[in-house]
Amino acid sequence: MNRQEAEARGRRGERIAAWWLRLKGWRILDKRVRTPVGEIDLIARRGKQVAFVEVKTRRTIEEAELFLDEYQLRRVAAAADALSHDYVAQGYDVRIDAVLWAPGSRPYHMENVWQGW
Repeated sequence: MNRQEAEARGRRGERIAAWWLRLKGWRILDKRVRTPVGEIDLIARRGKQVAFVEVKTRRTIEEAELFLDEYQLRRVAAAADALSHDYVAQGYDVRIDAVLWAPGSRPYHMENVWQGW
């Protein structure tokens, strides 16, 4: 798979992840937000909960999970910290989530993935 195909697959996965989160009651605040310390694929809010979401799209859900590693989550957490003043109001809870997706399967929403490391 070349870089353009991988980019297109990733963008499709992000659209599907956003759709999935909306079905679960989340409002998408932003997409593909870049900072000097990392990128956030999706920023979502439900009630007083804000989630900075990493999206992984691979051939299988298991493969997507393998590519969700501590280094990457550390970068997401750093980016979330840098952006939180723009998206998080006082009294809100913040977490790092992941949505894994593979063609032909349902998205898999993992909550509070940063706490697991």
